[in-house]
Amino acid sequence: QVQLVESGGELVQSGGSLRLSCAASGRTISNYAMGWFRQAPGKEREFVSAISRSGITTHYADSVKGRFTISRDNAKNTVYLQMNSLLPEDTAVYYCAAKEAFTTLLYILGNGRSYDYWGQGTQVTVSS
Repeated sequence: QVQLVESGGELVQSGGSLRLSCAASGRTISNYAMGWFRQAPGKEREFVSAISRSGITTHYADSVKGRFTISRDNAKNTVYLQMNSLLPEDTAVYYCAAKEAFTTLLYILGNGRSYDYWGQGTQVTVSS
């Protein structure tokens, strides 16, 4: 079992930055590909970003490409999402997820149903 706890979400003005953290416990995340997803009120959950086990391969949704950066520190058992140039449409609950797999493929890592473990989420609100 892997427990995931997200943190770092808060209210920020448009154009601002936040760094989300996802701290894992129970098992080392070095065996897991990790993803970030988000869900805005009244909308379905959507893929934001993913990173392979090694950290070499990353994927981003088109809507965040160039603004968000995913990274991982396996020694700290933590994954990060640096979010810059935030927009009001980035407002959502952000979820961290873990998938025990070697895959680097976007069609797998971009699919929430592929993941084995989920955190409880952290709220990001971007004011205009």
